[in-house]
Amino acid sequence: MNGRAARTADLGALSDCAHEVAAAFVSLASDIAVVVDGKGVVTGVALSAAAPLPAGAEDWVGRPWTDTVTGGTRRKIELMLADVALTGVARRREVNLPADEGEIPVAYTALRLGSRGPVIAVGRDLREVAASQQRFLDVQQQMERSYWRARQLESRYRQLFQLASDAAMTVEAQSQRVVEANHAAARLFDSHDGPLAGAVTLALFEPASRPGIQQLLDEVLAGGRPGEAAALTASGEPVSVSATPFRARDGMRLLLRLRALSGGAKASGDLSLALARLVDTTRDGIVVTGPDGHIAVANPAFVAMVGVASDSQLRGRALSDWLGRIPGDVPALIAGVHGHGLAQLVRTQLRPESGHAPIDVDVAAALISDGDPECFGFTLRECAPATPAAERRRRRLDDAMAALETSLDDPDVPRADLLLQAQRLAQGHLAECALDRCGSDVQAAAALLGIDAKELADLQNLPDLKSPRREPAPAPPATDTPDA
Repeated sequence: MNGRAARTADLGALSDCAHEVAAAFVSLASDIAVVVDGKGVVTGVALSAAAPLPAGAEDWVGRPWTDTVTGGTRRKIELMLADVALTGVARRREVNLPADEGEIPVAYTALRLGSRGPVIAVGRDLREVAASQQRFLDVQQQMERSYWRARQLESRYRQLFQLASDAAMTVEAQSQRVVEANHAAARLFDSHDGPLAGAVTLALFEPASRPGIQQLLDEVLAGGRPGEAAALTASGEPVSVSATPFRARDGMRLLLRLRALSGGAKASGDLSLALARLVDTTRDGIVVTGPDGHIAVANPAFVAMVGVASDSQLRGRALSDWLGRIPGDVPALIAGVHGHGLAQLVRTQLRPESGHAPIDVDVAAALISDGDPECFGFTLRECAPATPAAERRRRRLDDAMAALETSLDDPDVPRADLLLQAQRLAQGHLAECALDRCGSDVQAAAALLGIDAKELADLQNLPDLKSPRREPAPAPPATDTPDA
């Protein structure tokens, strides 16, 4: 007999009072104690009143101990019986007891009373321990979810702010031609010869940088994950190029953001933190929505714009509750961004709470793709005061409309002529506005109005509008008559 068995041999004197010893164990430091004979059959059960185990535990007497646990843990009971037969003690093992409400986890330790005496197995109910462990895991997981939500929120803010201030363009994956580019990209690539749309992406960079850009595009498309590289533009401007893949309605595209590195690039971590702080201090309103247009996050500037107390009053509500001249404005913006990755500045109205007057705003929108479910970002900037040319247009329009209204009181003016003059007046005014907004670019202004350049030219050549009075009929030609 080894040393451990020798130390338990003296307990043989307790064999005759094994049931009393089991009850003592339960009353002092356990929840259940089972007395088992040499054949592994239960001869007695003692239960603690403080932590009641299955009501049928008293009926275990006469049954094999292995039958009192679930099938998946019977092997552990067999191993305990083998250990206690060999050494006199068995190490702690966790088993499950069947119960009406499910399974009850119990940790058993076994001890043999003497070399031929019965075995006493003392068990602790682990339900409270398991519940505490589960609560700990739940809290830990909640903390991790909150941490990653905060990181994702910062990432969305940062990407949206970068998109508002950085050059950005979308590239068709197969042809690798530019589909659309914002004004910052046009300035970066000095696009005076025409719009960037349709340009070959690699041609925008100097020859030595093209292999690196090509590798970036290939890796991003193959791996489906964002990437970044440094390059020189065709004009020699050092830039950082980040590419993010996304799926548009007509196939895969890439959203490219380009940040000038003139004067030395800052560390990416410092830049990210600086941009994240700028989001909360910028005067531009910044909003992130889901694909349904409902607000997920909004920065303090947007909260102030709409006139609510905090961003919690905005979350979950539709952005179209405040933005758009008509209900379809925001869905149309989202549809455009979904297809192209970004949307150029669109002028619309923001309607604050509490009946305040609407605010004219320029809106830029972008698809944010950082591994999350699809979401969209919007930046809103209050429009600058009207230019002198716009003021002159407005006054001219007001004067012409006043003349038309005066003509309504003249019965000699045909109403059909009034309607035709009003139509021409509106067309001419819209043509001037479009040209002004597009910097006198006839092609861009025509595209903005949905017409061709010739139609726009016809609108520019409309005659000055005057009050459409009916001219008196010409007098009949005089005829010579003989003198009386």
